[in-house]
Amino acid sequence: MKLVVQIKLLPTPAQAAALRSTLRACNDAAGDVSQVGFETGVLREYALRKLTYAALRARGLGAQAAQHVIKKVADAYATLHANIRGGNLGSTGSGRRAKAESTPITFRHDAAQPFDDRCLSWQHDRRTVSIWTVTGRMKNVRFTGSPDQLAILRAHRRGESDLVSRDGMWFLIATCDIEEKPEFEPVDWIGVDRGIVNLATTSDLDNFQGRGLRRYRRWHARKRAELQAKQTKSARRRLKRRAKRESRHATHVNHGVAKQVVAVAERTGRGIALEDLGGIRDRVTVSRHQRATLASWPFHQLERHIRYKARRAGVPVLTVDARYTSQMCPRCRHSERANRPSRDNFHCRRCGLAGPADVVAAVNVRNRARSVWVHVNVPDLVPA
Repeated sequence: MKLVVQIKLLPTPAQAAALRSTLRACNDAAGDVSQVGFETGVLREYALRKLTYAALRARGLGAQAAQHVIKKVADAYATLHANIRGGNLGSTGSGRRAKAESTPITFRHDAAQPFDDRCLSWQHDRRTVSIWTVTGRMKNVRFTGSPDQLAILRAHRRGESDLVSRDGMWFLIATCDIEEKPEFEPVDWIGVDRGIVNLATTSDLDNFQGRGLRRYRRWHARKRAELQAKQTKSARRRLKRRAKRESRHATHVNHGVAKQVVAVAERTGRGIALEDLGGIRDRVTVSRHQRATLASWPFHQLERHIRYKARRAGVPVLTVDARYTSQMCPRCRHSERANRPSRDNFHCRRCGLAGPADVVAAVNVRNRARSVWVHVNVPDLVPA
C-alpha cells in the first residue's frame, strides 16, 4: 500500500532562499508550459515535451526538473478533464465548467514540485538531504520527523518526493510503499458508532468524545465571523491560515481515534464494523443551527484513517447498514423512535433495556457485522 510521510526540512536562511527561488522558477515554467498546451491543444506529456523541453532547458532548469514540470502540467490537465467528464464541475454550460474550460491552468508560486532520486538524495544517518536548486546542487539541508516517520522513510521510501512550502515552513512529502499484512480471520467484531458529540463509541464501551473538538471548532467559528466582518485582504489571508489550522487539528484527532480502535482490534483478533454513512447529509434532517456542523464534520476522514491503518495491521473492516442502529433494541430487536427519548439515552419500550444510546448503536453495528460475515462465509451447498 502507498503511504505518504511528511518530513520537515530545517534549512538555513540561505538554503530557504534557494528553495524559494527553485519553487518559483519551476511553477513559473509550469505556467508557461500550461499556456502553450492550452493554446496548441497539445496536453499529453510526450507531445508537450517536444514543444517545451528545449525552452525550459534554455531558461536554466535541469533536465529532470524540466521533465517533472512538463509531467506536472500534463497530470493537471488530465485531472481537470477527468473532473469534467465525471460532472464534478457542473453540467455543460454551467459557469464553473465554462471557466475551467476557457482558461489555462495556473500554478501558484509556492505550489508543490516533485523531485526524483536523481535530483534529491537522502542521508538518513546524518538526517540531511541533497537537492537540486536553480542555484546548483544544495547539500546538507537538515530534516526532522517523528521516530516512526523516519523509520518508515528509511525502510519503505519509493519514487518521487514533493517539495512543499507552507506558512513559512518547508516539507518533503515522500511516498512510501509498505507491504500490507494479509487479513486475518476475525474471531468477532468491534462495532463503531460515529457521531458529533462522541466521535466514536465502540461496542467495548470505549468512548472517544468530541467535546474538545467541538469547542475548538466553535471557537474558530467565532473568530471566523469576526474576520469575515472586516472584509480586508489581511482578514482573508488570516481566514485561510485559520481554516488550514482547524483542518490539521481535526485530522490529528481522527488519527488518534483510528489508531486506538485499530490497536484494540489487532490485539484481540477482531474485525472492525462501521456504519455505511454514504449520503448521510441527504438522509438526515437537522435544525438550521446544526447544518454547518453536520456538513463539515469529518465522518468520512475518520473512516479513511481506520481503513488504511487496518490494512497495515491486517485487520478486516466491514461496513453495515446504518438505518435504525440507534433506535433498535439489540436484545428484543424492537425498533421505534420512542426507544431513544434523548440524544444520550436509549430505553426499549418493549423489553425495558436501557443504556447509553451510542453504545447501543455500536452493539447493533457489531451484531449486523456478525450476521453479514456469517452470510458471506457460509459454504455453497452442492446438491447431491
